[in-house]
Amino acid sequence: MSFKEAFRGADNGGRMALVLSVWFGSGLVPIATGTAGSIAAIPLIVLSWSMAIPFRMVLLGFLIAAAIWASSRSQELLGRKDPSEVVIDEVAGYLLSVFLFSASVLNLVAGFLLFRFFDILKPFPVNSLESLKGGIGVVADDLMAGLYAGACLFVIRLLLT
Repeated sequence: MSFKEAFRGADNGGRMALVLSVWFGSGLVPIATGTAGSIAAIPLIVLSWSMAIPFRMVLLGFLIAAAIWASSRSQELLGRKDPSEVVIDEVAGYLLSVFLFSASVLNLVAGFLLFRFFDILKPFPVNSLESLKGGIGVVADDLMAGLYAGACLFVIRLLLT
């Protein structure tokens, strides 16, 4: 089913899940939806950098929970497993990749490139996490890609200082 059809036929909770899962429309671009979703995460990441770590943790936890719920509900509404327009998982993964770093253009760009690299390449166990059921499977592989990206960014930052 198309996004428009699913949105028209959904109740208010379903519509909220669809809007969140496509990260306010960024997942509806015709190509490179994961990259578009990651780019659309930048305002949230910049906002998170203005917060103390405990508040970032709350934000990240809330986003992960919302991503699992919205992805799961959107799969049901769209009738497809891991629909390409669902990009809230990329938002959560990219946020996780730069979670502990300070605000800087280098961290933003390197985190983005590293996250997209691991999200596209899907090295073990990223690839195996996609087989988990529902929204957890949609989100878990991106979180692992975010962890890989964050670890690599940490090493790069160590080498540069």
